[in-house]
Amino acid sequence: MHKTSQQLWLRCEKKEFERRSALTPTTAKKLIDAGFEITVERDEQRIFDDFEFEAVGCKLAANNSWPTAPPHVPIIGLKELPTSDEPLHHTHIQFAHCYKKQAGWSSVLARFHKGGGMLYDLEFLTDATGRRVAAFGFHAGFAGAAAGALALAAQRKGEELGRLEPYENEAAMVNHVKEILGGSGKGVKALVIGALGRCGRGAVDLFCKIGLDEDDIIKWDMAETAKGGPFQEILDVDIFVNCIYLSSFIPAFLTKEQINLAGASRKLSVVVDVSCDTTNPFNPIPIYNINTTFSNPTTYVELERGLPALSVVSIDHLPTLLPREASEQFSSDLLPSLLELTQKPSARIWTDAERLFKQKLAEAKEVEGL
Repeated sequence: MHKTSQQLWLRCEKKEFERRSALTPTTAKKLIDAGFEITVERDEQRIFDDFEFEAVGCKLAANNSWPTAPPHVPIIGLKELPTSDEPLHHTHIQFAHCYKKQAGWSSVLARFHKGGGMLYDLEFLTDATGRRVAAFGFHAGFAGAAAGALALAAQRKGEELGRLEPYENEAAMVNHVKEILGGSGKGVKALVIGALGRCGRGAVDLFCKIGLDEDDIIKWDMAETAKGGPFQEILDVDIFVNCIYLSSFIPAFLTKEQINLAGASRKLSVVVDVSCDTTNPFNPIPIYNINTTFSNPTTYVELERGLPALSVVSIDHLPTLLPREASEQFSSDLLPSLLELTQKPSARIWTDAERLFKQKLAEAKEVEGL
């Protein structure tokens, strides 16, 4: 009897400026070699050209045509779907940003209930030790630190940081940031909280590569924040980069009251909130309330009149500034788990993800009265 091959459908990304991809031609070929059938939606926004996928054996489909895919075919993407109350009938593998009670979380999950679909949230796919199997953390931190340095350079000129564009590779990003800073970042002082994680290591790496002195890169992690904020030390650097993974309430790292009390003596000019827990009730940086974008990368903190400006970068998909490298790294890390889709009923990573989905769905049904 002929065995039906595992199918997987790569959808387009609808988030503006999002050029990354959950699958790359490299990983798609490895899946096909393992017996998968891969459908790829055409997407002019994606960093990889459609023909790169076609060349390795993927079947191309029209942009945003996944709703017409057979219900049994899993749909894989990166960022959340556009806001809607349309029922979701498929299994979706993506970052949904709804498991930590972010704004609108229960209505997102209600769509799966209404359509009988399933969500495997990429943020919560973990190995046997509880560590995420794939994350964009390093490139998020790297790109976030770069955006912070660019925002600082603009602020020093009395300007606002303009539109950010993706870079071809890390070297191009580093060279551009150094050039904007006048040749080097030497003399700039930065503090990275969450410095031991993937994201924090990326931020530290960027600061090293643009020329900050080792002593001017202050690396904090859980040991340093254990005493509880707010922290005066944040006010004593030029750039503060938040790279923590927030899972429960912690005292605020920085508050408006603290900033106002510091007056004109404050050194801090730029906050980069890579973690971007903007709508999370436990957000430890409650000094702003919007996510910024690549076209408008910064927002100003509303402070008492006469105080020096303080800008915040709060872009929630920073790795797309390095879309090709970030996609290749993430997709390569995700590949072993995707290969286990053929044994989904017994593969721990997928059974755990299904259990978590059902738990979160039950909470959402209660909130939504379903």
